[in-house]
Amino acid sequence: MISLTRAEFLRMAVAAAALGAGGAAAQEGFRMRTRPIPKTGEPLPEVGCGTWQTFDVGTSEPERATRAAVLEALFAAGGSVIDSSPMYGSSEEVVGWAVERLGARRRAFLATKVWTAGRAAGVAQMEESLRLFRADAVDLMQIHNLLDWRAHLPTLRAWKAEGRIRHLGITHYHAGAYDDLAAVIRAEEIDFVQFNYALDDRAAERMLLPLAADRGVAVLVNRPFGGGGLLRRLASRPLPGWAAEIGATSWAQALLKYVLAHPAVTCVIPGTGQPRHMADNARAGDGTYPDAALRTRMIAEVET
Repeated sequence: MISLTRAEFLRMAVAAAALGAGGAAAQEGFRMRTRPIPKTGEPLPEVGCGTWQTFDVGTSEPERATRAAVLEALFAAGGSVIDSSPMYGSSEEVVGWAVERLGARRRAFLATKVWTAGRAAGVAQMEESLRLFRADAVDLMQIHNLLDWRAHLPTLRAWKAEGRIRHLGITHYHAGAYDDLAAVIRAEEIDFVQFNYALDDRAAERMLLPLAADRGVAVLVNRPFGGGGLLRRLASRPLPGWAAEIGATSWAQALLKYVLAHPAVTCVIPGTGQPRHMADNARAGDGTYPDAALRTRMIAEVET
């Protein structure tokens, strides 16, 4: 009987899962598109990975290996953005472990958040995020749900000047906060804003997306599947004929392509803990996007 050490088991698990998840995209020569970060012009791949709930797996070795395979599928397709938060349980730690295990720090655009009240508590929390990420700096630090943003924004600016973060931003997950997000964008120099936007959740089109474009703020989109309910509802339906017009081979790709069709969107970050879903999502960053007429047909599709 062959006896594997823990390190050997994890290496084999990551390699096997990554081959199944990311290999197809790599073998086909697929490489997702990028869009420039408005403030710097730096290219950012269009599809990333969210980690809310999906990466909160604690110390389970098989579960961690699977999440490492999710990230390898992302990287194999040319993606880089991984978004987390202290709010997401063990997700930051799991991301840090996986990125280190894969030797992928240079391939990863690490984004996390500060989610606490008070300057000192914010500093302590961000220091802990760096430790969990096993990184000296992160690519993007965001103020989660605008919690005590006036206290945290000066710290983020100082950390950016010191090179501890490369970009700073603000987030929310609910349309009821759009006026507050807009007020901060108008008043402050912000690099990124993250908010919800989906085919069945289009409130951001009215004000927030145009404002971000006008102010040169990069947009990360969370909840692109309508919080999951829309995708579950559509899963039992066959793909309509129009899906082929934009190169979508799954409902997930179609929904992501709707979001990516808006020119103000920089990157979409659907959450997943499954390598095959990550590989499928990544394909949304290929082919064409729906024009205005097709977007109208897509809206009609989900409203029936």
